[in-house]
Amino acid sequence: MTEKPAKYDLLIKDVRVVRPRKDGLQRADIAIKDGKVAKVAPGLSAADARQVVDGKRRLAFPGLVDPHMHTGIYGPLPQDARSESLAAAQGGVTSSLNYIRTGGYYMDRGGPYAEVYPEILAQSKDNFWVDYAYHLAPLDRTHIGEIDMLIDKYGVTSFKIFMFYGGYGLHGASNSQHKFLMIGEDEKYDIAHFEFVMRGVHRAMLRRPKLKDSISLSLHCELADILRAYTKMVEGGAKTTDLDTYLTGETYDPECIDCKPLTGLRAYSAARPPHSEGLAITIAAYLANETNCANINLLHLTSRKAVEAALKMAKAFPHVDFRREVTIAHLCLDYDTKVGSLAKVNPPIRSRPDVEFLWEALLDGKLDWVCSDHACCRMEDKLGEDKAGKKNIFLAKSGFGGTEFLLTALITEGRPRGLSWNRIAELTSWNPARRFGLKAKGDIAPGFDADIALVDTTRSFVAGNKASESDQGYSVFEGMEMSATVTSTFLRGQLVYDEGKPIGKPVGQYLHRPYGGR
Repeated sequence: MTEKPAKYDLLIKDVRVVRPRKDGLQRADIAIKDGKVAKVAPGLSAADARQVVDGKRRLAFPGLVDPHMHTGIYGPLPQDARSESLAAAQGGVTSSLNYIRTGGYYMDRGGPYAEVYPEILAQSKDNFWVDYAYHLAPLDRTHIGEIDMLIDKYGVTSFKIFMFYGGYGLHGASNSQHKFLMIGEDEKYDIAHFEFVMRGVHRAMLRRPKLKDSISLSLHCELADILRAYTKMVEGGAKTTDLDTYLTGETYDPECIDCKPLTGLRAYSAARPPHSEGLAITIAAYLANETNCANINLLHLTSRKAVEAALKMAKAFPHVDFRREVTIAHLCLDYDTKVGSLAKVNPPIRSRPDVEFLWEALLDGKLDWVCSDHACCRMEDKLGEDKAGKKNIFLAKSGFGGTEFLLTALITEGRPRGLSWNRIAELTSWNPARRFGLKAKGDIAPGFDADIALVDTTRSFVAGNKASESDQGYSVFEGMEMSATVTSTFLRGQLVYDEGKPIGKPVGQYLHRPYGGR
């Protein structure tokens, strides 16, 4: 007599399912077959499954889609992929979308993506614990001409402009734009180039009407001219009272408490002021209108001025589909954080009033997703010293990790403010999945990939380096008590991280977009 095959591969019993675009939690079991969610309902029979997991009434979130990560920025890509995607899995992230480019850092080479991207994919293969994809930055005319090829051959449907690279490097003023970006002497990475990138993306959308909703352009909105001028002012001794006064050459009373030179993260925020974001957003929005580039993502908004500029541009150009992003670090940290220069990032960590305004905007539905902007910058590389051996915020490297605390930090800070469980699922999974062409990701429903993060809301923990799988060696969330814990992460129905330990080997797959999971 032949044994009847199991109806399901896995059954997760007794969880509270958190679904985006719904109200409240659903007490149910989750049945999984061939890596997909097969059924979500209470009382499913354990006898129908080959394997059964007791969900212990924990919250079951759709696996997080972290749409803003940087893998291989400060370390070898294969090494970074292993350690940092494991940190992602630890935090319930199941899809990692990484910004990458040619030029200094990252691949540390120039050339067309036709040559470079296969190398990126080869170094990524079998090294990711979670599913992964890449956003690419067109740095020269050759790259713009490759947009169609990248979409059709590799399923790269999202692109990026680093606006401040026009005369600025990753950490500060660049003496040679061409050397840093590794582009030809006849190339200029400037506003005109940004326009041409938008035209290239618009052209690709016109040629692929069925894919147009999955094709988008992201922008890091800061302007090099403003950064250069304000950095000079701050490094030259501008005081906390008023940068405008500094321009007059007036002297200050050394006994004045409020007249001390700017230092640390306060100095860095002043050197890259919020209005630089606002101005860059305004320029980018006008160019999007001019070029009919309809899908624009405004990345990591950090301040009231940035958000207000973004909202004004959405009203001015209603035919452009703007999406507005915020990072978990900018929601949790202000420039007086105890971790100091470890939290240096671009754009900078801002004031507490800016942090509170970001929360207001998020709760009002004016921000579309929360990401980590994870960029592992190891301790030995992070802090810069001047000739006297003193720590100098302007010599420190920019960026830090945090994907492993994305969900728990959002729960910890957001729930007391009134952020619903369902809205958290929208912000961390559904919204980025829809924008970036991941049609099989972002929900716990039949037909979706069985990407699931189980969360214990009764178990708190203290975040920090010792609680992280990242190779970074420190955490900007050090000492923050998280009110919930991600206990288990399932990727396409396979348990990849459980109770503080990775399970098996990396099984992350490359996501050729639009990705339907077939």
